Amino acid sequence: MAWFYLHVLAIALGLCGFALHQRRNASKRQSSHHQAPRTKANVEADHRLAPDPSSTMLFSRFTVGQVGDFPDYASLSGVRLPSPVADFAIEKAVPRPYRPFRWPYHQTMALQKLDPDYWLELESSYRDRILQREALYAKHGRHIVDALPGSELAQKELMEMVIQFLCARYPQQFELRGPTFVNRLLGREQHLGEVVEPLRVLLSNVPEDFAIVLPDERTGRYSFRAGIICSAVGWHLNQKMGLSLAEIHEPVPHYKEKIAFSVDRFFSKLATSNPIQRASWGLEIGQPLFLPSTDAEFGRRETQDPCLAAEDVYLRVDWQTLRRLPVSGALVFNFKALFTPVAEFRDEPYVPSLLLKILDDGDREMMKYKGTWHVQHVVKPALEAYERFQVEQGLMDEHWAPETLKESPFFPGWESKYLHACE
Repeated sequence: MAWFYLHVLAIALGLCGFALHQRRNASKRQSSHHQAPRTKANVEADHRLAPDPSSTMLFSRFTVGQVGDFPDYASLSGVRLPSPVADFAIEKAVPRPYRPFRWPYHQTMALQKLDPDYWLELESSYRDRILQREALYAKHGRHIVDALPGSELAQKELMEMVIQFLCARYPQQFELRGPTFVNRLLGREQHLGEVVEPLRVLLSNVPEDFAIVLPDERTGRYSFRAGIICSAVGWHLNQKMGLSLAEIHEPVPHYKEKIAFSVDRFFSKLATSNPIQRASWGLEIGQPLFLPSTDAEFGRRETQDPCLAAEDVYLRVDWQTLRRLPVSGALVFNFKALFTPVAEFRDEPYVPSLLLKILDDGDREMMKYKGTWHVQHVVKPALEAYERFQVEQGLMDEHWAPETLKESPFFPGWESKYLHACE
């Protein structure tokens, strides 16, 4: 499954309603750093090498020579820094239990304003995931991390914003000491001089994927210019680098005829002060993070293994955010893969019934594209058993008609389960 397609498609499916909301509120956002890009810089040029940095104007209306290191991105963007986590212990940290199931499944998907505290979330798998990502890069190189000319300033800006976030959210674990970034969780110190590669810094410190898209000043169209993509199933980063959004999404059902125009329009209007969040999901055998279509394991998605057990199937949620960087005007997607055994749904009210409804009656073309068929033969009987259990235990009304839960992307009682898991 092409996870990047699903990330942007899922965001795009919410554009019709969300873009209307944006237009209604556009008059309230008049400050220049909240508006659509007005950069005069060439998308393919390395502006650090501009012959006259004082005259090359960026989205923020700063010139290249005025930007400097670690400006106050919270003020520039209009998005506050996160609140610090008190007594944070990485060994006990778990992600919130995202269950982003919606019915009707074909409806416009909801986009939510990003909670500034949750742009990035760390959990107990942090150290193992960082090691896994570094190993993937060592083996696959540009299939994991790649960038095109013209993205240099956006890469640096993203790195600095991420570091500011980490130091504010987890002050006991991260510190910016002059030009040195201190990561106490890994026992590392990184000097952030001119020769540093921002994407490599992010790869080695943040267990999230990032995709940077930039507008072409000549056409206004957005293209994929730089990224770190470790959690790809069915593709790899180098296959998509430099493509426009329309080219990236060519295989996506309903994209061209329904939402292609709205995507570019929405991207051009997204304000720095209004980052958004949502989630996409899939069902997987085990916990595959990086699984290109050339991998033999990928072939298992074309068959239904009669020996497969429901206990071996996981919900994969890719929690996603989209925001505009305030200086360069680049748009940044970030997402991380979270895996939960399907067996955990047994005591989560309404979740088995809702997922069962989607698998039974969801749009066939979209469900085929999502790639759940290879596990449905064991998942659906398990969900039916969990549904019966919940009715017997009084966890749900047996006459409930499946619909998006008001707690979405969570479920009734999720807070107590989350707090118990953190103990």
